[in-house]
Amino acid sequence: MDINLFKLCSGLKFLGYLMILLVLAIVAVSYYAVVVLTWGPRLLRGGLYSFLAFFFLVLFHLLLLLLSWSYFMVVLTDPGSVPENWRTVRDEENFEADGSCLPHEASGSGSTWPSSNGSEGRPPLGFCIHCQNGKPPRCHHCSVCQRCVLKMDHHCVWVVNCVGACNYKFFLLFLLYTFLETTMDTLLLLPSFINFFSEAKNHSSSPGELAVIFVAFVLNLAFALSLLCFLVMHGSLVFSNTTSIEVYEKKKGVRWKYDLGRRKNFEQVFGTKKALWFFPLLSEEDLGKTPALHGLEFPTRSDVEA
Repeated sequence: MDINLFKLCSGLKFLGYLMILLVLAIVAVSYYAVVVLTWGPRLLRGGLYSFLAFFFLVLFHLLLLLLSWSYFMVVLTDPGSVPENWRTVRDEENFEADGSCLPHEASGSGSTWPSSNGSEGRPPLGFCIHCQNGKPPRCHHCSVCQRCVLKMDHHCVWVVNCVGACNYKFFLLFLLYTFLETTMDTLLLLPSFINFFSEAKNHSSSPGELAVIFVAFVLNLAFALSLLCFLVMHGSLVFSNTTSIEVYEKKKGVRWKYDLGRRKNFEQVFGTKKALWFFPLLSEEDLGKTPALHGLEFPTRSDVEA
């Protein structure tokens, strides 16, 4: 019995919906521990306690708002779809000159490609045999979504979506704000966590409240440490204009043709409007003048052969 690995991979997408519920559950536990159990009651103490509690709670809610905004933008934004019957300009000129048939008119198996002399050969490199469509530069086929994604970085089960050209900025902001939120939660819960064992021994607090604080502290600490590694990794990828997939495609010792310098590499993801860098938004001006944000065209270095 043959097993279709692509259908098996697509089943992982349903796992992602459970991950969304898990994210919401972690946020709920952290919110209850930080706001309801720990720092909310300190608002009523007066003096310095009230001032610190008010400051920390405002910062907590601000980060939570930015985190949630970025998260749902990643979930709901199409990472980048290849237009139907897409072809490079060179292919377009060849088809017009030779009068050859279009890619979707090739043989049903998709394993052959019509040439100008009437014979059939292998499809060109910029062609996906699964989607039966052209593949723009830096585009890859996702076995989970079962489609090609523009400038694909990876498929993320936490957002039930691929991370590609059109939502990579939102994904990075989600990582950033989640790291800041979990780090802040860890620090805010640290005094309560230190007193956890003495309070548990003396029965000065209810077991349920102690359990919530303990679980929230451990979860936030674990996520903060792991997200720090992801932030460092993706930061280096952004400044070198590389995706997670392209790390394995780049040739060692050869200049990466898409590396235009740190500033330009950064602007190809976050845009040129500094006021919008830390918000999951892209200006119409950037979308109009930065083709890389659409995922179909990418400028290359002049000193490296394309």
